[in-house]
Amino acid sequence: MDFISAREMKTTSSESKGMGLLLVFFPHHNSRNTSIAVHNPSSSSSSSSPATIRRCRSSGLLLSKARSIISICALLFLTLFLFTLSTFEPSTAYPAVASQTHRRLLLRRDVGDKICHTNVSRFALQGMGTLYLRGTRAMHDLIIAHVGSESTEDDVRLFLRLMHRSGVTSRCDVVFFFTSASSASSFGGVIEEENDSFLRLVGVRRNSNSTNPVDSVWGFDVTRFVKNHKKKETAEPIWGKKSGVHRVGNEPALNKSDTIVLSHGSVVGFDVGELDPENTLSGFMDHVPMSLRRWACYPMLLGRIRHNFKHVMLVNAETSLFLGDPLTRVRNRSPDSVFVFSKQSMKNSDRTQPNSVVNPAILMGGAKGIRELSNAMLTGIVRAAMQHKKKNSVSETVVLSQLVENVHMTKSFRVVTTNESVPEASSLAELRTRNSAASSVKGHDIIQRSNDNHADVSTVIRRHICSSELDSSVYMDC
Repeated sequence: MDFISAREMKTTSSESKGMGLLLVFFPHHNSRNTSIAVHNPSSSSSSSSPATIRRCRSSGLLLSKARSIISICALLFLTLFLFTLSTFEPSTAYPAVASQTHRRLLLRRDVGDKICHTNVSRFALQGMGTLYLRGTRAMHDLIIAHVGSESTEDDVRLFLRLMHRSGVTSRCDVVFFFTSASSASSFGGVIEEENDSFLRLVGVRRNSNSTNPVDSVWGFDVTRFVKNHKKKETAEPIWGKKSGVHRVGNEPALNKSDTIVLSHGSVVGFDVGELDPENTLSGFMDHVPMSLRRWACYPMLLGRIRHNFKHVMLVNAETSLFLGDPLTRVRNRSPDSVFVFSKQSMKNSDRTQPNSVVNPAILMGGAKGIRELSNAMLTGIVRAAMQHKKKNSVSETVVLSQLVENVHMTKSFRVVTTNESVPEASSLAELRTRNSAASSVKGHDIIQRSNDNHADVSTVIRRHICSSELDSSVYMDC
């Protein structure tokens, strides 16, 4: 009988490392030895019994190996099949969901001069917020607008429309704060609609041959957004993921190294629950209005983007209307400065009350100054809530005014006080005609609506905008 020695088997095994599969498929030694043992005529009759045993063992071994081979082949086939399926992209599954996602995340506009805008992610920052419009480049200035629970869609629509038309979004990013996730969802359609109208307005104005394209008050100066930029690397916006740059074609370049591009900031929104998930002030008062809770959200957001912006503006979207760029007041000031508007004069013998009232609806300054102000305001609100027996008696205006006058609380930032106040469009007679409107509000870059004629002022302003044939073609409510 021929047997393979342990040394030979060890040598064969060591030489076959990395080719175990070949050894499974080609069992040379055992089959050869079995054949010799069966057909060797010189074998004695006494050896027939061991030969039979070897044949049985060899048959069992071959059957076991055959089963192993089949199992391995089946596993390889299944793995290859699953891998092939994973490489296919579903193109027809869930058409309704795909259509809605495409409409929200991938926005393309072709308005005569091929203005394109692409959103590749709905998240604004680090998995939070919503990206409504991604800017063409990184901006140095930021406007944070809070939307109260009583704000309407018309309030947000007019606020954003005038902000785009004023030209401020050519240099600033815009962030909205909403009271809840449902509120953010309900206002999202209005914000996207106004962003679309803005992009169409740029195209219409650029293709217009009008000799007087800019109205004295409510007009739109397209040159602030369409600029000649030399081809160079520009910083990407921090909001959302990277995407293509807006470009405006069909325009003669000054030379081969120049290109005409659309330049504007991003528009994003956050639910306050994302930035203040614990509702920090809820432990100190029964009901936390948006005017107070926003101060708990500023430190979280401004801390995350502290190295991205130089100037920040805090504004109430319900009452404020942009006619120009208010941030020109603070661009040449120190990073820790805070510019405040006076609301009204107050003469009071009570030393606990501030002598002058600060307007909390509009605040601006360097990014560091606004961040330090928000931290101090949050501390001041908590202190005021603990001092009052009635938990819901804390006034934002009083806390802010006391803070501005407290030299110990303002060491970390520098307050720039002024007698300037934000004018109110309280008289409809000032807005009914273009001439009177020009004389009353032309010299201001921002105004406020009073509560008495809130809706009437909006109607008059919208009528002024829609009186332009070009502009009325891009707004659905004209």
